[in-house]
Amino acid sequence: MDRTYYDHGTPAERWERARMFFDAEEYAAAARVLSALVEEVPEQTGPRLLLARAYYHSAQLRRAEDELRVLVERDPVEHYARLLLGRTLQRQARHDEAESHLRIASALAGDFERL
Repeated sequence: MDRTYYDHGTPAERWERARMFFDAEEYAAAARVLSALVEEVPEQTGPRLLLARAYYHSAQLRRAEDELRVLVERDPVEHYARLLLGRTLQRQARHDEAESHLRIASALAGDFERL
């Protein structure tokens, strides 16, 4: 098994490494660490949401959308996942699709002006 810096260490160490990459705006590197971590612990929301954010910021919008759809399907009231899914769809010029997610995110945040 060929182990690299990206997948070396415990899940907690890899989570910290991914956070450091993300905070340094090294989104592709963060996604590389996080994608393996999400495969290992698919039920955890934190790594998957950060992976979606890393994909979004590195313009891997289809991948971001895929991860966000998993989160929204699993937890329909996950406010930030809804918001980011709406924005991801907007960046893909899928405005009609984005609108429903953005409205739900606004309602979940208590921002009823958008409704």
